[in-house]
Amino acid sequence: MSAADENVGSAATEVVKPKIGDYRRHLLICTGPRCSADGESQVLFDSLGDKFKAAGLNAGDLRVKRSRVGCFAACKGGPIVCVQPDGTWYYNVTPENMDRIIDEHLCNGRRVDDLVFHQAGEG
Repeated sequence: MSAADENVGSAATEVVKPKIGDYRRHLLICTGPRCSADGESQVLFDSLGDKFKAAGLNAGDLRVKRSRVGCFAACKGGPIVCVQPDGTWYYNVTPENMDRIIDEHLCNGRRVDDLVFHQAGEG
């Protein structure tokens, strides 16, 4: 095998480092079947693109990334949403409650305490 053949082989197995745009927070939404009835978590997730755009969270300094999660193993009171890196876990995230989370937490940095069921770092 020539040196050229070895380079081709190693280049073909090289793992490419991914790239992602900057964001301030990452919203994780459980869309698993046990989290909410009738797929309401998926509907909530699907609505976020327009909600983030309207709130200015789709670009710039406040950009929020969103991801679906199959299960958080916190299967009561869904839909469940986790805001990272803040470590804030919300329950009962209806469309109206999501609007509150967007306005108060994601835009203004104040968690919505009556919807929080767990806060990382607090006993």
